Amino acid sequence: MPLQYVIRDKNGGFDQLKAEDDKQVHGLKPNEVQVKLKAASLNYRDLTIANGVYPQAYNLPVVPGSDGVGIVEKVGEDVKGLNIGDTVLGNFFTDYIDGSPTGHALYGALGGTYNGTFRQVGVFPAHILVRAPKNLNFVESSTLPCAALTAWNALFGSNEHQLKPGQNVLIQGTGGVSIFALQFAVATGARVTVISSSDEKLQIAKKLGATNLINYRTNPEWAKPALEVTENVGYHHVVEVGGEKTLGQSLEVATVNGVITSIGFVAKQGNSPDITSMIAQLLNKNIHIRGVYVGPVRMFTEMIACIEANNIHPVVDKVFPFGQLKEAYTYQQSQQHVGKVVLNIEDST
Repeated sequence: MPLQYVIRDKNGGFDQLKAEDDKQVHGLKPNEVQVKLKAASLNYRDLTIANGVYPQAYNLPVVPGSDGVGIVEKVGEDVKGLNIGDTVLGNFFTDYIDGSPTGHALYGALGGTYNGTFRQVGVFPAHILVRAPKNLNFVESSTLPCAALTAWNALFGSNEHQLKPGQNVLIQGTGGVSIFALQFAVATGARVTVISSSDEKLQIAKKLGATNLINYRTNPEWAKPALEVTENVGYHHVVEVGGEKTLGQSLEVATVNGVITSIGFVAKQGNSPDITSMIAQLLNKNIHIRGVYVGPVRMFTEMIACIEANNIHPVVDKVFPFGQLKEAYTYQQSQQHVGKVVLNIEDST
């Protein structure tokens, strides 16, 4: 009998993460596909759902995990384009296929409103499944659905403001989304500045192609050196992960008509920001602020094509066996990682 993890208690925390038998009968509807999962990766969202603080809708009980890769075992009678033996990934959203999102499209998501990927066997609607990149192994492929697609959307999701070669990009941090944004920006030919609290993590970013490195712990007013390295031109794209504490300086470094893409709020809050100054920056430089929440299936397939064409390999920090999901959550929460933390479902120890 296949195993799965289930979150049942909003206040249960990580202690409820224990593998158990999946006693459900996996009958297939005509448009569904049964997948034998091989690997799954963790995201900050997974931690917040386990701790009961995720701000979006989710259902309990639920199998957690939005990211995963596996092999097609069975296909429903109406499924076209997928065959037994294909290696597939599931899109984060279950009803967001293309175009601008609607409220309905942003509601259904794996590991929240629908059962996710932290299990050995899963059944998924065929329309969210895409073939994994040919150049990646299972562990690498498992990292793509949430973090990579969020980074891709941040840089290329706006038709009017897609990243172009030679532009300046500032990326905050070295977590999953940030590292993917760095890799995509470098592949595009952009000049990239990365800020982090760790010199060790910054050296990893340098090896991945970052042009400029700033330690925001030793340079808390990081906007000044960040602007200096652009000769005060500023940044065409800012990948903003900090939230309230960092947005003010992001507005400072953005160039005229630049884009700030907000994809998180992980920074610990300090003093209240100067809202008046922030609004002045926003208006005076005609800055565009985008909120990005992963992306649609069409964008997912475009990103995979880029990964194959440029032979991009995700940065995997640490891999845990299937039986150590609690330990994986604890490590993810520690923020020691650079890149992605992965659960090897094939390793049942």
